[in-house]
Amino acid sequence: MNQATNETHEYGKPSSFHIKINGSAFEVPGPQISYRDLVTLAFPGDPGEIIYLIHYVSPHGPDGQLHDGESVVLVNGMKFDVERSHRS
Repeated sequence: MNQATNETHEYGKPSSFHIKINGSAFEVPGPQISYRDLVTLAFPGDPGEIIYLIHYVSPHGPDGQLHDGESVVLVNGMKFDVERSHRS
């Protein structure tokens, strides 16, 4: 039985988070998620040389953008828009 949603990290923070990527719901491990992880979830099987634009909205913090090599601390309910860039 998978109890990932009931497990907690130190200090009572959840070990998995419910987020949306391009409108689809995902449950992901935390406490952070990287640019590359988001790209892989949004576009499985896409080659790594494509540049993506990632914007996120956090229900309890600032909104922002994520660039290759960066990560963001997760909050339940975050929404991510991952789009292929027209640049290469």
